[in-house]
Amino acid sequence: MAITQREFTLEQFLKLPEQEPALEYLDGMVTRKMSPKGPHGTLQFEIGSFFREFVWPRRLARVFTETRTTYAGASFVPDLVVYRWERVPSDDQGDIPEELQTPPDIAIEVWSPGQTLGDLADRCRWYVEHGVPVALFVHPRRRWVRVFRPGVELGPFSSPARIDLGDVLPGFELDLAELFRWLRARPD
Repeated sequence: MAITQREFTLEQFLKLPEQEPALEYLDGMVTRKMSPKGPHGTLQFEIGSFFREFVWPRRLARVFTETRTTYAGASFVPDLVVYRWERVPSDDQGDIPEELQTPPDIAIEVWSPGQTLGDLADRCRWYVEHGVPVALFVHPRRRWVRVFRPGVELGPFSSPARIDLGDVLPGFELDLAELFRWLRARPD
């Protein structure tokens, strides 16, 4: 849902002060990102942990949570983004820059109450249409994941499925049984 009737340019949007929850920009409209609820926050953390535990020791990628990415005329704050090691954005000193301005290799959106399935699916489609090789749409309550790639949408997949992302991160599979187990208050 747009938070203003006035259209902004991307440059005007980027001059706005940061807010919580974050503002996002697409096609002249500014929207507010939904605040994460319990299941959303849990899965966001666990997905990030799964990726980090696999990619960091192998120097395959870096994982970012709730980080603004601005490219292709839009500015979004995906729940998670993953950049392959050789594509991790850096500034002149070799540090992570303040602004991430290249499409990630993987973008992940986790549903929260108040968001529509269609809007998040459209967001994932936008990602892959603008240079992201893989977008994942995770639904905590329904316990499924949809996979978006250029020209292909797969799923929803539920446990015990494993989602193979080896074409982007060699050897990596997202085990949905393991992932959704973390939604239990006291996982086994």
